[in-house]
Amino acid sequence: MLGFSGPPHEAASIAYFSMEIGLESTIHTYSGGLGVLSGDTLRAAADLGIPMVGVTLVHRKGYFQQHLDSQGNQTESESPWFPDEFLSLLPVRVVVQLSSRPVQIQAWRYLLKGQSGHSIPVFLLDTMIPENQPQDQALTDYLYGGDDRYRLSQEVVLGIGGVAMLRALGYHRVRAYHMNEGHSALASLALIEEQTWGKALNDANDDDRESVRRRLIFTTHTPVSAGHDGFSMQLVRETLGSERADFLVANNCCPENVLNMTRLALNFSGYINGVSMRHEEVSRTLFAEYSIESVTNGVHAGYWASPHIRELYDRYVPEWRRDNHYLRYAISIPTDDIWKTHSEAKVDLLNEIERRSGVRLRPGVATVGLARRATAYKRTGLLFQDIDRLKKIHQRVGPLQVVCAGKAHPRDDGGKDLIRRIHEAARALEGTIPVVYLEEYDIGLGKYLCSGVDLWLNTPQKPMEASGTSGMKAAINGVPSLSILDGWWIEGHIEGVTGWSIGDGWKTEGSTTADAASLYDKLEYLILPMFYERPNAFAAIMRSCIALNGSYFNAQRMVVQYLQNAYLPAGSPKLEL
Repeated sequence: MLGFSGPPHEAASIAYFSMEIGLESTIHTYSGGLGVLSGDTLRAAADLGIPMVGVTLVHRKGYFQQHLDSQGNQTESESPWFPDEFLSLLPVRVVVQLSSRPVQIQAWRYLLKGQSGHSIPVFLLDTMIPENQPQDQALTDYLYGGDDRYRLSQEVVLGIGGVAMLRALGYHRVRAYHMNEGHSALASLALIEEQTWGKALNDANDDDRESVRRRLIFTTHTPVSAGHDGFSMQLVRETLGSERADFLVANNCCPENVLNMTRLALNFSGYINGVSMRHEEVSRTLFAEYSIESVTNGVHAGYWASPHIRELYDRYVPEWRRDNHYLRYAISIPTDDIWKTHSEAKVDLLNEIERRSGVRLRPGVATVGLARRATAYKRTGLLFQDIDRLKKIHQRVGPLQVVCAGKAHPRDDGGKDLIRRIHEAARALEGTIPVVYLEEYDIGLGKYLCSGVDLWLNTPQKPMEASGTSGMKAAINGVPSLSILDGWWIEGHIEGVTGWSIGDGWKTEGSTTADAASLYDKLEYLILPMFYERPNAFAAIMRSCIALNGSYFNAQRMVVQYLQNAYLPAGSPKLEL
């Protein structure tokens, strides 16, 4: 176990800021991959005994609850949850200024307990306080809801309010502040204000800025410039005040008269990283004037492994929970045991599908999982590009069934149309290939899908997949991927060993037509024949997924990389190992 010197709260801690953190399926503080990654990061840090704290918002009304009609039309409703059922309210409040009015913030605490016995507190900031004006009480209601004013106010609460709350709770010697995506970039402004206490903000000098940079880490997850938060300077001046706005302009955070939250984070961070090797390259192209490294994402092995696969690992590789590297030794597990264990997880998935949808799928049929956020670049309809070809594959090689899931953002009309088109394809394939689209893709459903399908399909448009983690969760469970060579799969792919690639490599963009043809060829000539005619060979690929991908693409490895490359160099307090 790793530990830092110093008494509680005075320890040289790491503060991890994220707009969303996936704690439990029933705590609606996440929307998808970013929040789930945040939760896995903190779980791994707890396993390793790292004194980290998490900071996020309480999001009392959640992201949204998805409803799909028979045609695939998505509608949404609130997804409320009740913090007092899961969290402890702390007797501390802090105040931030929004549009020249004070807004009080309170904090709830959730404890993440690790395998080491170490616990990490996650502080969920909340403005639902009677003394606040009604519009301010609602600021921590919705994840990614509201207009620009609402979103900027939330980012003030997270970044500036989060730093203030840490101080109020006794965290005065934080070694490093890790900003997970640009939503928390205003934490850098809060630290500059602390550094320049007693003088005007615009009197900050190079030493002040460098002192802050030494303590700030920034992880960017967005490989396209349009995906980074930006707010008009008029709104920034109204919300933050003229002194702060002038400082942001003077420090090159506002190109084209827009506060760019990614630029703010980049300008004040001493360590910057993308979330895969490929994403590092893309980010360096977008932000050529900055030094950007990469730490490829990982998932929490113990959290995402099914109960059946956990029992198998406990039997053959008993050290795996303490050190995920031991999953390398899964290469010695008999393929019969791999197949039997996966079959048990598959039965659990099929039972869950029937419970949710009323559709009964067959356990002996090759089952493809296609679950991710419904948005254009994910290309979730690629599998259904040629319905006639799919039917021929089904008839010539063997039966196939497909399980889909994923939410479209309420304002993403293109994403909603993707869901409708998959429903159209399901109707066209009715009687041949069963296609089920499940509502409410969340952590709970994700666990069933990643462990129970036989093949994980991922079809993004290159190079827009920063990393992706769902295929990593599948690999932890011995489920191989058929994927576009983008994001993490460039690093995890060994053809015919850990899975299969779609397309001609990772350096060219590819086309929808060519990618679909490649996908169908792999299914027809390699994957389905192996699944039905050589199940031991298929099980050997499943085993290689665990040994090669599961042992590396896990959150323990990821957090140790952050520790070595970002957290240890940050700040000055002594570290004891």
